Amino acid sequence: MRQRDTWLVLVVLAIGLLALPFMTDALLGRGWVRILDFTLLYIMLALGLNIVVGYAGLLDLGYIAFFAVGAYCYALLGSPQLGLHFPFWVILPLSALLACLFGVLLGAPTLRLRGDYLAIVTLGFGEIIRIFLNNLNSPINITNGPQGIGMIDPIHLGSFSLGSTHELFGLTLPPVHLHYYLFLFFTLLVIFVSLRLEGSRIGRAWMAIREDEIAAKAMGINTRNIKLLAFAMGATFGGLAGGLFAGFQGFVSPESFGLAESITVLCMVVLGGMGNISGVLLGCLLLVVLPEVLRHGSGPAQQLLFGRSFVDPESLRMLLFGLALIVVMLWRPAGLWPSRQHRSELTAKDNLTKSSRDDRT
Repeated sequence: MRQRDTWLVLVVLAIGLLALPFMTDALLGRGWVRILDFTLLYIMLALGLNIVVGYAGLLDLGYIAFFAVGAYCYALLGSPQLGLHFPFWVILPLSALLACLFGVLLGAPTLRLRGDYLAIVTLGFGEIIRIFLNNLNSPINITNGPQGIGMIDPIHLGSFSLGSTHELFGLTLPPVHLHYYLFLFFTLLVIFVSLRLEGSRIGRAWMAIREDEIAAKAMGINTRNIKLLAFAMGATFGGLAGGLFAGFQGFVSPESFGLAESITVLCMVVLGGMGNISGVLLGCLLLVVLPEVLRHGSGPAQQLLFGRSFVDPESLRMLLFGLALIVVMLWRPAGLWPSRQHRSELTAKDNLTKSSRDDRT
């Protein structure tokens, strides 16, 4: 009976995900379907960062650099910028592999660093990549500098282009709907890989390093290779999302890969619950959808309550967004949906701190 209920839930969930863009389009407008597309991209990014931060306990403030590497790899190999127009099934794996290589290059010199020092180094790495892309337009113009790369080829699956509207099974599918289903496929793939990694020997080794690296090394875990693998896997997911982003937008520029984006993705992982895939999904939904709700609703709410707008909707949106984050983190310091193991770790640390404070008094 339980297995039948599980299958029933999965079938209902699958039908809901397939029908979601049509319901969103009918109720809220096509712009919200585009927001769904970006939500799926952020989920892939957050799940990649969850491997580094949530599983391995390595604070990475420059994670958006891997997103940029994947996006620019796709843009350079699929646009008139270099005169190359490789097919989608070639460019996307190359974007993921190149980001993976950059993940190893970042991880190798930072193996001895922990905590704040690791955060500073990764922050510097992210800024170096952004500045490098911003200035690589002379003496040879490769990235077109701050102007970015445009006219990127739309995603093609064989002769089927996702950049135009199609009629399938009597349904009209615009580009935002088609990209939604493609992103949904890759998101489910990333979730599946994350689930398999979480329960594997590698996943348990990451969690052992997160809890106590010295003890993990004493138990025979090769901490060097395991940490490099965490950086590589997280970067691969970031590069995959970056390639899909470039094909979806048709334009990339360094402005899209600033520090604020890294902080946003980190907030998704921490707010939802580090080390818990369900919590990361919840954090992504909240931090992508909530700002848009505030963007569209803060102005009309002021008109309804006061008769006119006192605060610019954009400024009020960020103010309310920041207050919501502070309240949630004070109320749920382990995240909205933390993993059972991470919650027990925090509880043990709190009890230890409380007992030591009592002993002093």
